[in-house]
Amino acid sequence: MAKLKKTNVMRLLDQAKIQYTAHSYSDTEAISGTEVAAVLGQDVQCVFKTLVTEGAGKVPEHYVFMIPVAEELDLKKAAEAVGEKSIRMIKSKDLLPLTGYIHGGCSPIGMKKPFHTTIHETAFDETICPTIFFSAGKIGYQIECRTEDLAKVVDLHKADVIIA
Repeated sequence: MAKLKKTNVMRLLDQAKIQYTAHSYSDTEAISGTEVAAVLGQDVQCVFKTLVTEGAGKVPEHYVFMIPVAEELDLKKAAEAVGEKSIRMIKSKDLLPLTGYIHGGCSPIGMKKPFHTTIHETAFDETICPTIFFSAGKIGYQIECRTEDLAKVVDLHKADVIIA
């Protein structure tokens, strides 16, 4: 297998001395998170997508949510988790200027500035997921690491933020 080209996310994890495994699925047609989980041979509960939202205030705050790829973000629960009256998903065209990432390659690590990041509570249940997978900052690349290690580089808050 060819050596993976390092992404900025991998470089940041290396700098922080965080153990991780990089995975590539760039030689497939996988687009959705559930397809990525299947290609990687992983449980969809352990592969997370990174979603960026904004609060409904006059000067909207931005929030990042990490949830399992087969789930849907519950905007009411998410707003409650971050202390907002309501939140909404940001538009795809606003993702790159805000975070430095494009849709499908958004990682919670290495955004242009740190945002309040909430991860679904199952990420901390090692009986479900000893490690989690998330974007390495580029379409076709995933990082696998322990949630506790991710929490060393991203200020993670845990909450139940998916539609039941």
